Amino acid sequence: MHAKEAEGYYMFPKLEGEIAATMKFRGQDRLVWSLNNYLGLANHPEVRAVDAEAAAQFGMAYPMGARMMSGNSNAHEQLEQELAEFVGKPAGLLVNYGYQGIVSAIDALLDRHDIVIYDAESHACIVDGVRLHQGQRYMFRHNDMGSLETQLKRAVKRIEEQGNLGGILVITEGVFGMTGVQGDLKGVVAMKSRYSFRLLVDDAHGFGTMGAHGGGTAQEQNVTEGVDLYFSTFAKSMASIGAFFASDADTLAFLKYNMRSQIFAKSLPMPLVLGALKRLDLIRKHPEYKEKLWTIVHALQDGLKARGFSIGITSSPVTPVMLNGSLGEATSLVVDLREHYGIFCSVVVYPVVPKGVILLRLIPTAAHSLSDVERTLNAFSEVAQKLKEGQYAAEGVVDMKY
Repeated sequence: MHAKEAEGYYMFPKLEGEIAATMKFRGQDRLVWSLNNYLGLANHPEVRAVDAEAAAQFGMAYPMGARMMSGNSNAHEQLEQELAEFVGKPAGLLVNYGYQGIVSAIDALLDRHDIVIYDAESHACIVDGVRLHQGQRYMFRHNDMGSLETQLKRAVKRIEEQGNLGGILVITEGVFGMTGVQGDLKGVVAMKSRYSFRLLVDDAHGFGTMGAHGGGTAQEQNVTEGVDLYFSTFAKSMASIGAFFASDADTLAFLKYNMRSQIFAKSLPMPLVLGALKRLDLIRKHPEYKEKLWTIVHALQDGLKARGFSIGITSSPVTPVMLNGSLGEATSLVVDLREHYGIFCSVVVYPVVPKGVILLRLIPTAAHSLSDVERTLNAFSEVAQKLKEGQYAAEGVVDMKY
């Protein structure tokens, strides 16, 4: 209904210029907190050089064809192995996209006798993958191990009733992208001592940001061995396109021959593969990128809490700021932040969050500075006061024609 008014500003906005902490929005400089460029690699000069050289050498066509038929290369296999080693698994498997990859993998892993159990706040890609499952699917309350155990008992009983046909797959996330909360991987893995199941973890926001060496949330929680199938995308810390699975060789061989989205799709182009190898090499060799990220994260999150803001229980770079207000107040507040304070961040309202809640999601990166943090904290304090005083509810306070 409101797309005509909102499109281009609230939805489908255009951020222009070099990917950085400051970019152009509608021709004006904006301090941007909505890009998942966690380690600042998007415009790293060595990354840009490899991307350009690989594109000049290979173009975007090579290797031509689906991976199974004619689209394989030594570089693809090298990247798979290096990624697997980085996250502590024996083998890796490249896929073209994160969303497509997880949907297709869930479809391939499960038959009609299997039961899938997934966290209630799982990303849309997991939900869509689960929807394809023709067998039973159960949901457990977010990070609630009691609820998970209830569903595991239910699943075990169902499988027994089926004559012990089928198995159980549990799916959760390493870091939940809206709230920044880590999935309780340690709690899920502990359940394996009492129930037989396999665990798939989507660690899109954890790869590169979590763990002593950036190896992900399972590394952070010291449960790498308990994660049967690890998944992450290149769209966050790697600042690129593509994704990968890491697991034992047999599981990945099964996926390689059964994931329809890969069997029937063109292979990942060589510039993206060589670019990913370079990005991974930089992540391994430069721990200071992750250290810089966390310096910004701590400054931002500690500063927000010190000023009385609610940021939930995030334990990752994802920083949600929760305010109370109506949809109209949310739109006015966002315009004020962008037009008068020069700050661009994502806003989330009902039905993603409850009515009366305004969620501003900030994504700190290694490309930000401490002065960026201080400027943002000051702006947030001022707009929060305006919201409290009802200024955003008063007609005409903020020019909504932008």
